[in-house]
Order: sequence, then C-alpha cells, then structure tokens
Amino acid sequence: MDTPKTAKAATGPIRRATLQHSAVAELRAMILEGELPPGSRVPEVQLCEQLGVSRTPLREALRVLAAEGLVELRPHRGAVVTPVDPTDIAAIFQVMEALETLAATLACRNGTEAEFIELDRLHDQLMAQHKAGERAAYSMTNRRIHAWIVAMARNPALETTYSGFAAQILRARSLANYDADRWQESVDEHDGFMAALRSRDAATAGALLAEHSRRTADAVLRSLRQRMGKAAAAEVG
Repeated sequence: MDTPKTAKAATGPIRRATLQHSAVAELRAMILEGELPPGSRVPEVQLCEQLGVSRTPLREALRVLAAEGLVELRPHRGAVVTPVDPTDIAAIFQVMEALETLAATLACRNGTEAEFIELDRLHDQLMAQHKAGERAAYSMTNRRIHAWIVAMARNPALETTYSGFAAQILRARSLANYDADRWQESVDEHDGFMAALRSRDAATAGALLAEHSRRTADAVLRSLRQRMGKAAAAEVG
C-alpha cells in the first residue's frame, strides 16, 4: 500500500518541474523572437491560457528569466520584458570578449581529441548552413560552437558566468539585422579561430576569438542604435 502512495507523491513535483521548464523555454523563445517586445508587460493570465500552465509554474519561469536578465520583476506591476539598452549590451560584450579569450585558451589546453572532432563537425555544419543561406539554423549552430568551446575549457566558473550573459547577448543579436557582408566576415573569422584551435595554439585562438567577439559587438550595437534611432524618429513623426 505504501509504494503507490510514494510514487504518486513524487509525480507532483516532477510534473511541476516539467511545466516550469517548458514555460521557461516558451517564454524565452517569445522574448528572443520579439513576440514579447522589450519594455512590454508580460500578460500572465493570457500566457497561462496559451501555455496551458497555472500561475505558479509561470511565475517560477519568470524568476528564471529574471535571473537571465530577460525580464524585470517589478512590485505591483508584475513582470516586464527588460528593455534593450545598447550601453548595457556593450558592457556585457566587453565581459564576453574576455570570457571567449579564456575559453579558447583553456580549450586548447584541456580539450580531448573527441571534443575537437565534434567541434570540427559543428564547424562543417556551420559552413554548409551559410552556403545554403539558412540563417536560423546557422545561428543555432553558431551558439552550439561557442558553448562547446566553453565546455571544452573545463572551468565551471567560466561556464556559469558565460551562460549567465548568453541569453542577453542572444536577444540583442536577434534584434539586430546583420547584412550579408558581416555574415561573410563572421564565417571567415570562424575559419581563422578554428584553425588556431585545431593546432592548439592557445595565444592565437584566444586573440582571434576576442577579435571575433569585438567585431560581432560592433555590428550588433550599430544595428541596435540604428533601430532605436528609427523608432524614436517614428514616434516624433
């Protein structure tokens, strides 16, 4: 008689955790894709119906996204999608540049042969997606490559810090519109730092990844400022 009760009791927390995880993923995607734009209030009642969850897992999901910097939890106002401030994004990119440098350096020292083979596979996939013009797939593979390099570093503190900023950088990049020239430049930069990583040249790999991050930051910030300038002009008009 005791065994069924124990199993049933365990089902509740597991289902609740699953619902929270699902809500986090759905809300994050809505923010990153602009369905919930910067500065907008998160419509909790509507989202509970849309996602098929109660208020509890939804609010737990919002706390996770608040920790990622994607939403702000404001007293008496609920959750608001964090506005995108180019100054803040520039500061985060500065930190990410240092983290990318450290990740490349440690990956050269600590990465296994199997991990480098997987990194090569991801790079080949990235090149094929660029050639086919598959921007969404390319973006996803690009994130996997950078995360894989960080994982190869085998430094939990680095990985935690990197992932803490990754969502905010991803949202800024999703709001920015890359032109074809920058996309080609980025591909060429990937070729460069991949060659250094393969040869385990830590100094060169770190320098090239830092430069790649810096050039990405310049492109994203330029696009964001242009976007905000157009929005401000439209409001005045």
